[in-house]
Amino acid sequence: MRRTIVAGNWKMNKTPSEAVKLVETLKPLVASDDVDVVFCVPAIDIVPVVEAVKGTNIKVGAENMYYEESGAYTGEISPAMLVDAGVEYVVLGHSERREYFKETDADINKKVLKALEHNLIPIMCCGESLEQREQGVTMDFIRQQVKIGLQNVPAEQAVKVVIAYEPIWAIGTGKTATTEQAQEVCGEIRKCIAEIYDDATAAAIRIQYGGSVNAKTAPDLFAQEDIDGGLVGGASLKEDFGSIVNYK
Repeated sequence: MRRTIVAGNWKMNKTPSEAVKLVETLKPLVASDDVDVVFCVPAIDIVPVVEAVKGTNIKVGAENMYYEESGAYTGEISPAMLVDAGVEYVVLGHSERREYFKETDADINKKVLKALEHNLIPIMCCGESLEQREQGVTMDFIRQQVKIGLQNVPAEQAVKVVIAYEPIWAIGTGKTATTEQAQEVCGEIRKCIAEIYDDATAAAIRIQYGGSVNAKTAPDLFAQEDIDGGLVGGASLKEDFGSIVNYK
């Protein structure tokens, strides 16, 4: 049985002091024995947030990571830095990173491999644009993202990866894929994983849905056979995040 995972992607929001204040507000609201809860926060917020969540069920994730150990990469953050700061998860390949910072599938693959090397749990994102959906190439595009992202990742490591399906047209737009659309794509992602590895590996990997997830849509989405939780954007900065975590 796959355990539900709900991760908040704070994006470029909250100063360190604001982050701690938000954590204090959310801590009692996201308490759960049944759901893995992750706050993926801006790099500058990691240290104070790790301190603020001590003794709770909340894990801390980073929003990005570079694939080198160290060196002349001004502005980047290494996996060792994240681990030492207390981070356990890292979001990789978010559509905003792909669009604004031109990260490629090959870049994401390097990051996934390096994260696993350091025992960080990657939340590997994939998703199509509205144009791609209308052209009928959604699964061709997503299969490419998944296959390249997991290239050279052995099955025993792949089961640790969380895959987040986020249709680009539903991120921050207020639009949400229907439950049927979300389940259809997440089911196809699982089939793709089975092709890469085997049925057991596919059955073990957790797949999230992301894209304007809120307290109203979460129960139906998370009840689907192949949806194991959500990667939540704007709603993770509000008290409503507690209702998403405690969706049952």
